Amino acid sequence: MRGLRRNGLAPYFWGEDMRKVMIGGTGMTRFGKFLDTNLRALAAEAATAALADADTTADEVGMVFFGNAAGGLLGAQECVRGQVALRHSGLLGKPIVNVENACASSSTAFHLAVLAVGSGQCDVALAVGAEKMSNEDRTVPIKALEAAADRDEFEELKKRISPDGAGTGSVFMDLYSSLARDYAEQTGATAADYARVSVKQRRAGALNEKAQFQEEVTLEDVLESRMIAEPLTLMMCSSIGDGAAALVLMSEDYAERKATHPVAVLASELRSGQGDDPEAPPVAQAAATAAYETAGLGPEDLSVAEIHDAAAPAELMLSEQLGFCRSGDAVGLLRDGVTALDGRMPINPSGGLLSKGHPIGATGAAQLVELADQMRGRSGARQKEGARFGLAENAGGWIGADAAAACVTILGSTRH
Repeated sequence: MRGLRRNGLAPYFWGEDMRKVMIGGTGMTRFGKFLDTNLRALAAEAATAALADADTTADEVGMVFFGNAAGGLLGAQECVRGQVALRHSGLLGKPIVNVENACASSSTAFHLAVLAVGSGQCDVALAVGAEKMSNEDRTVPIKALEAAADRDEFEELKKRISPDGAGTGSVFMDLYSSLARDYAEQTGATAADYARVSVKQRRAGALNEKAQFQEEVTLEDVLESRMIAEPLTLMMCSSIGDGAAALVLMSEDYAERKATHPVAVLASELRSGQGDDPEAPPVAQAAATAAYETAGLGPEDLSVAEIHDAAAPAELMLSEQLGFCRSGDAVGLLRDGVTALDGRMPINPSGGLLSKGHPIGATGAAQLVELADQMRGRSGARQKEGARFGLAENAGGWIGADAAAACVTILGSTRH
């Protein structure tokens, strides 16, 4: 069956009995630091917008999957987070499933919504991702992020990535610093290359009204910004922020009854990392391999991609793991402009985590909102003309020597 789907036009299914699944609508708040706005307001804004975009009411929703990573540590709402956040949205009474998978929380929620619709459990499912990270005490969100690593080996991890034991106080930026130095040694990438990623993302973010940062920067601006963890400067690191994003999933038959322009879900793959096994492929690569097989596509077929650039070097590493180029060649893609907004395959036309922002539980859903907009031709000045297929990669947490989880999703336009 999969071999018959080489053109990628058949929406996602898993097995003979799975139905075709479509994105009927999307919604998203602006990302930023909103000290006076609570998680409930953010989640309700995104969910309401997604339902309206899908020409769908709350009554029609069969299941809700609510992604949030750190609400218990950041806001003391450890349990029933989705029920609390969506309390006044008209969705109470529906099955609400709370999903936590570190930074991959809302892409995992989306994955579960795809399975719910595809399996026939419901005709319409809502996936919501929301996070409220900003705090007057900056150490609070940083400490919350530490919970995304195995606490039993936390001190060992810190020593491994910061041999002098000093660190920056942000274990994940220390981790990206260590990975960036290793990558530079292996490939010849420079700090200027990492800065080029940030410049590219800020240029895209300047065209995105939902982005946390909406001003272009120069190479010098990035390189001269405050050093966080050598070689990473402030502008090479994603920022703490708040926001929410939501997507309405529906069966193909149901979508045909709606006044909406649907987007086909061609693949949705979730994998956990095997960071204790030196022979295992990186989790992003494993998820991407499965997604390409499910969609009947290859990386050469993609028009656009949204990937998890929590720090600038991640775009280069992930470009190789996702098969966009051979190992060591990602710097060349960047320098040649292939991944720029006007390039052959733009990466992170939303501005990515570096510019759009990274409220962790909302990030995966926000990536998918951008891809859906690209497939529908409504990304304005950021639009990739003729966009037909798009890939999103969203990872979360850390186990051993790899991310703990990764989701890779492939969407297809129905306009062609």
